[in-house]
Amino acid sequence: MGGITVTLPSEYGYVVLTFFLSIVMLTYFTFKVVMARKKYNIQYPTLYANDDHKEGKIFNCYQRVHQNTLEVYTQTMLCLLIGGIQHPIISSVSGVVWIISRIVYAQGYYTGIPAKRVWGSFGYIFLFTMYGTTISFALHLLQLV
Repeated sequence: MGGITVTLPSEYGYVVLTFFLSIVMLTYFTFKVVMARKKYNIQYPTLYANDDHKEGKIFNCYQRVHQNTLEVYTQTMLCLLIGGIQHPIISSVSGVVWIISRIVYAQGYYTGIPAKRVWGSFGYIFLFTMYGTTISFALHLLQLV
């Protein structure tokens, strides 16, 4: 069983900054939900408004932006951080564009018309790119490439 030494390139700093930017994005989405709760009078611990709430549909759009982002956040950030060890620039650029796509997704969803969330679907290309950089790094560790 052989070993391999991994040295973080100086460009990995971009990956770290991209990760921090993703935290800012999540915080922004959290504040949007908090403000929507106040505006539409949705009390805690209610996660989603029910159908008979007058403004429930629009509130639920705000909540879905946050929840959907959380649903994919962990694996996205793991791929950013792991793939970025070998491919820091590609991973960081992909991460930044993915973050931008989530903001575009949110702006579409915040209209109250859920179909407009597809405006941010371009981010999947960059998410899959981060998957690829992670696989590439794994193959490198296994000395298969």
